[in-house]
Amino acid sequence: MSETTLPKMRFGLSELAGSLGDFGTIIPLVLAVALVSDVNARYILLFFGIWFIITGLWYRLPIPLEPMKAVAVIVIAGTIGSGEIAAAGLILGVIFLVLGYGRFFGIIQKWVPQSVVRGIQLGLALLLFKSSIGFVVKDPTFFIVGIAIIGAFLLLIRYRQIPDLSAIVVIAVGLVGGIALYGLPPISLIPPPQLVIPLPTDFSTAFSTLVLPQVVLTITNAILATSLLTKDLFAQDIEPKRFSTTIGLMNLTSVPFGGFPMCHGAGGLAGQYRYGARTGGANVYAGLIFLILALFFTSPQVLSIIAVGVLGALLVFVGLEMSRHSLKTDSLLVTGIIGVLALVSSMTLAFVAGMILAYLELWIRKKRPRGTAESPKARGNPQN
Repeated sequence: MSETTLPKMRFGLSELAGSLGDFGTIIPLVLAVALVSDVNARYILLFFGIWFIITGLWYRLPIPLEPMKAVAVIVIAGTIGSGEIAAAGLILGVIFLVLGYGRFFGIIQKWVPQSVVRGIQLGLALLLFKSSIGFVVKDPTFFIVGIAIIGAFLLLIRYRQIPDLSAIVVIAVGLVGGIALYGLPPISLIPPPQLVIPLPTDFSTAFSTLVLPQVVLTITNAILATSLLTKDLFAQDIEPKRFSTTIGLMNLTSVPFGGFPMCHGAGGLAGQYRYGARTGGANVYAGLIFLILALFFTSPQVLSIIAVGVLGALLVFVGLEMSRHSLKTDSLLVTGIIGVLALVSSMTLAFVAGMILAYLELWIRKKRPRGTAESPKARGNPQN
């Protein structure tokens, strides 16, 4: 993508609304990680804020940041400490910085069919729907309120041509509701980050437990699927290796100081776009919000004051946006099977099975014309 094609930055209400579009994914993961491990939510938010602003200014598009989901899920489910998390971030940072140079992603793109990438997108959409169910169960009232607000804005946009500010209104309602239920969190300044030095044993544990499951998900969803969705939404061709480079840099500079492994994400991009983000201005807004939370609020309770039902409502519509684009595939069969496997098993298994199915389908397609090659129609038009 050349500099001349970069869009101009905008900072209107639509960009602000879009900046909130991925909060339904980011906030629950950060909160859960902070509550079950010895990492500090303030530093996670601090580096999210810094890198949201950097990526917004660099790409000038609403390229999102998210916690690395496989790492987050394993940390939440097990007894993983800050040493292993820091080691995983360093290893992942080196891997993706190296992949960002040379022709690595050119080779990966050549051999990973589009139907597989679309399948990963569909799997993510289904996982978002599944995550929203937990929010519905915990807070059905605010979930219904959030759905009603977003639905009302859809009607207003269609018949009155007003900007989609539903994310702002939904978050505001959830914030007021959360403060009414739980009160305001404590306020004080954040202390300076401290260097986390992993032990040698942390690296071996991190590689087998955290890094291997995450690499496949990052390559497919955070890089290939995000690059493909950027073409769909903005007609901008950002090479996957550029996304790999920023992922490498953000992890090498953030995780050793208390941050959490981060990546881009097609789901986040779909969410920010769905709620109005069109330029990097949305990223700047998101970064400033996270910086304010990190610098002045000391307790992870700050993330829990938003009524969780409205986060579930946001996730439902993000999932719809993601699934809509996932169906732009050259094989509904392969894409659909990958999506279902990602939902019921894991992204890694879904990816491996999808690759096998995609190449098997390609082999069958290549064999089929040979059986009909002698037909008059086939001889008259080799394209058939």
